[in-house]
Amino acid sequence: MKILVLNTGSSSIKYQLFEMPEKKVIAKGLVDKISIKGSIIKHKINDGREIVFKGDILDHQTGIEYLLGILTSKEYGSIKDLKEIDAVGHRVVHGAEKFNSSVLITDEVIKQMEACVELAPLHNPPNLKGIYAMKSLLPDVKQIGVFDTAFHQTMPEYSYLYAIPYSFYKNYGVRRYGFHGTSHRYVSKRACEILGVDYKTQKIITCHLGNGASIAAIENGKSIDTTMGMTPVEGLMMGTRCGDLDTGVYNYIMDKEQINKNIAYTIVNKHSGVLGITGISSDMREVEKAAAEGNERAKLALDMYHYRIKKYIGAYTAAMNGLDILVFCGGVGENGDDTRYKVAGNLNFLGIEFDNEKNNGLRGKEMIISKPQSRVKVLVVPTDEELVIAQDSYDIITKGYVEY
Repeated sequence: MKILVLNTGSSSIKYQLFEMPEKKVIAKGLVDKISIKGSIIKHKINDGREIVFKGDILDHQTGIEYLLGILTSKEYGSIKDLKEIDAVGHRVVHGAEKFNSSVLITDEVIKQMEACVELAPLHNPPNLKGIYAMKSLLPDVKQIGVFDTAFHQTMPEYSYLYAIPYSFYKNYGVRRYGFHGTSHRYVSKRACEILGVDYKTQKIITCHLGNGASIAAIENGKSIDTTMGMTPVEGLMMGTRCGDLDTGVYNYIMDKEQINKNIAYTIVNKHSGVLGITGISSDMREVEKAAAEGNERAKLALDMYHYRIKKYIGAYTAAMNGLDILVFCGGVGENGDDTRYKVAGNLNFLGIEFDNEKNNGLRGKEMIISKPQSRVKVLVVPTDEELVIAQDSYDIITKGYVEY
């Protein structure tokens, strides 16, 4: 069975074509700079070839038309006919309380997705554009929605509610939803497979560290807490997002700078975090380089970044009354050996015996980076959200449901 996975952003479309249930990637690529000058498609075939196509791509539907054309082309294609595509799986950022698992997309589901747009105005509209385009181009092909928020719908009420008037939750859905759920679900399960332990008996903390970052506490196979909230701004210090912030500061800055809420929101989303503190970059590699060269603000940003991760690890260990497994994933989590060391290298009181020889220089590979005698196991597990989307799509088509 061939399943096409789409991750549709505001100006890009990431795609992978899978052969399931073999979990084999047949082709993948990126449609970039949609409706922007310099549009480009980078296409990779499983024989190792990478082809670049340049030309105007006016909208998402045109971009998808092009990628479907490439997939079926004689010279670069991986399939002979579009009828070979059995399903299309879509990444959808926000499912609110409407979706607690991946679903087969129907007209009614699309209406419910559209109702979630106000909760994720930057992310859900482009996600929907991918769904609209596939509905138009391949109307007979089944589509599946896989939601970033779904995995966290097991959080208890005392974890997801804000301490504000309850009517805001009842009337407007103001609560913590969490994100990166597809990643947290994949790496937590994969870590248990590597260790040969039962997923539903473990206390796990997963650290998805990238330009956007979040941590999840997973107890007996269920997410019980996560750092991101109603929006992706809450929680950890990130590349350009501030993370946890006293709301009084938000109002104070608007008053002092004489700016409106939209500008203030842009500041905490796009100009804060590591970039805001350093004034250099949101890229941890550049920040680490500057810190090594003596830049004090770069050093400060790294100290803040590591401290906040450790603080949440400690909090979530307390929330679960223990910890069995700590997992690092995401661009920084998978490739940042210094970050992993600074975070987990001296958590001995939790039962972690960190192995820096295994950690040092490790980039993007599955590895246990705690010592054999360590009570708490620490792992690096590269995330694979596209595989999860493909697997969920396959399960819904063949079984009618997804087991979370």
